[in-house]
Amino acid sequence: MDALPASAKILLGLGLFTLLLPSVEPISCFVCSSSPTNVQCNRSNQTCPAILDMCITIIDIAGSTTSIVKQCSSSATCSAAMSQAAVDENGNGNIVNCCNTIDFCNLSGAETAAIHKALPVLSLFLLLLVAQ
Repeated sequence: MDALPASAKILLGLGLFTLLLPSVEPISCFVCSSSPTNVQCNRSNQTCPAILDMCITIIDIAGSTTSIVKQCSSSATCSAAMSQAAVDENGNGNIVNCCNTIDFCNLSGAETAAIHKALPVLSLFLLLLVAQ
């Protein structure tokens, strides 16, 4: 197999680099207001405005009552909410989770791990280099 010309390697490298840059596309989140269950909370979703770059989930617990709120949020709001979240020794309080890994990352209320979108392209790029 012929080796790729230097210009093709540069273009391929630039294309890969572009995929690794943060996305400017808005994130989509599940949204709900005071739902008693996660299943009910995941019935609605929203594409977030560009300024709201995170999905936030707030779980309020008071005795046997649980209330879940999910919405789009800014990074600053997520950080502030997470720093204030606390559960007392009786299990009452609130839990805050924020994520921006993939669309609908707030499915479970906890940050969801995902395979980065560039991983398949990176694998192909490495295969092309090794095949030389």
